Amino acid sequence: MQTSIRRLKTALLLAAGLLLAQSGQAQELSRAAMLSASCEGCHGTNGRSPGAIPPIAGKSAEYLRETLESFRSGDKDATVMGRHVNGYTEEEIRLIAKYFSEQSEQ
Repeated sequence: MQTSIRRLKTALLLAAGLLLAQSGQAQELSRAAMLSASCEGCHGTNGRSPGAIPPIAGKSAEYLRETLESFRSGDKDATVMGRHVNGYTEEEIRLIAKYFSEQSEQ
């Protein structure tokens, strides 16, 4: 009897694992989410910074785009942001700004 229960538990765990694996493969990250992932190292998950780095979640897309462009042009002083933003095209900056503008501040 206990062997049957163990086999049933094992089968259920395997089935659950397969379902989770398939659902993970089916979800595709948007290009904006992929581009924004590098920002999360400093600005926190989804732009919600827990520390001294400013949070960017929920800021307007226009504000974020203009700020990134200011870093790129050198009009705004920065330690690393100027170097980061120089690696992005204008379209990628627009996508990143839109992505973080859609994130909840909390």
